[in-house]
Amino acid sequence: MSVTSRNEATIVVDPELPAIRIEREFEASPAAVFRAHVEPELVRRWLGPRGVTLELTRWEARTGGAYRYLHRDENGEYAFYGSFHEIRPGERIVQTFTFEGYPDGVCLETLTFEDLGGGRTRLRTTSTFDTKELRDLILSSGMEVGVVEGYEQLDELLAEQGDDAR
Repeated sequence: MSVTSRNEATIVVDPELPAIRIEREFEASPAAVFRAHVEPELVRRWLGPRGVTLELTRWEARTGGAYRYLHRDENGEYAFYGSFHEIRPGERIVQTFTFEGYPDGVCLETLTFEDLGGGRTRLRTTSTFDTKELRDLILSSGMEVGVVEGYEQLDELLAEQGDDAR
């Protein structure tokens, strides 16, 4: 399924801070966008770039929970893991994010879900790294493709759910 979206991800990198900020709007309620971030059967359908297979090996989306997942493609397997520090339904997720291939590179991510009215949501994500060098390594890894394509797939999922997503 392909859905045309007027919404584009904005990725901002402050040259002075070891952080990446991503902002994206969705044609669905905060509750629906939030649910797509925490329910494993929904996460499996959109997280990551097109052309990868996602396997959730652990997914405990609750305050104090943890996660681990694998992306597989023709080039290999890539594992990621972290902890959910705060889950506030429909409002906020605070979690860590680590690529298993670089375990010293722990990132702290804060996601907020803003109700824009009319069944629309603005998702803001701030990813904070230990160093600007680590931030730049993540940027050069193809992160932007994963964000853009993942959010396109999330648009498709939300559109498929229709009124249930609002």
